[in-house]
Amino acid sequence: MKVKSNFHPYAIITILFWSLAYVLTRLTLQFFSAFSLGFLRYFIASCTLLVVAILKKIQPPSRSDLLWFFISGGVGFFFYMIAFNQGQSTVTASTGSVVIATVPVITALLARFVYREKLRIYQWFAILIELIGVIVLTLMNNVFSVNRGLFWLFLAALALSVYNLIQRRLTKTYTALQTSAYSIFFGTLLLAIFAPTSFREISNAPTIQYLYLVILGVCSSAVAYVSWAKAFSKAKQTSQVSNYMFVTPFLTSVLGFLIVGEVPDQATLYGGGIILIGILIFNFGGKFYGSSNDQKS
Repeated sequence: MKVKSNFHPYAIITILFWSLAYVLTRLTLQFFSAFSLGFLRYFIASCTLLVVAILKKIQPPSRSDLLWFFISGGVGFFFYMIAFNQGQSTVTASTGSVVIATVPVITALLARFVYREKLRIYQWFAILIELIGVIVLTLMNNVFSVNRGLFWLFLAALALSVYNLIQRRLTKTYTALQTSAYSIFFGTLLLAIFAPTSFREISNAPTIQYLYLVILGVCSSAVAYVSWAKAFSKAKQTSQVSNYMFVTPFLTSVLGFLIVGEVPDQATLYGGGIILIGILIFNFGGKFYGSSNDQKS
């Protein structure tokens, strides 16, 4: 399959940068509040996308779609970032990635009712395998901490699932750059209520924290969300893209080792391997079973 018509590379780029975000978020929350970090991350992303939008001369959205972009920004960035950062402030990076890994299941269920998208038997089987992989990675590592942070993270997972559905709708009319940029612009505008506190905190942060913020804003936000929207625009089903989020716990563990020296153990290898098997079955299982013979549920 040609790259130009393939959603997989775009989804992989996003998941890589989002996995990195779990590790960097834990590091930056040592110096910033959850609200300040949310604003600074997307303020940097907005500045980046604004420059790109001007250079590429992208068209503004139609007035009839402004409400959709406002909802997309409000749910996917304002509410999600507050809930995500609040949750990450009280749990480990691995625990956070595990909870957010439930997004593909939530998205698939919502897409079934909203867009009438149906998954085939082997795809539901793949989702079950991926959940087992997440459980293996979590329980064997003993990293799953139960506290109020879980409540915030499950709200974040729901918000991101709704955002995925809205992106699926908007990418039918707009380019990936347009849908991501305008959603982030609205989200940043809402997060601007935390700007005064954010700028006070950044003045007292170590220099290395500036680098973390730039990576979070440019790579884990601007680039990642444009790639995510691009993947939705090319995929036939919403769940084909969102399913990649199952791999975030494994990648987070690997990046945690590379960045902060957290050594991966057998649980990471076993759980990560199971998750990757599920990903392969979900996306390529139809080639073995034959799409014409697949039952739908």
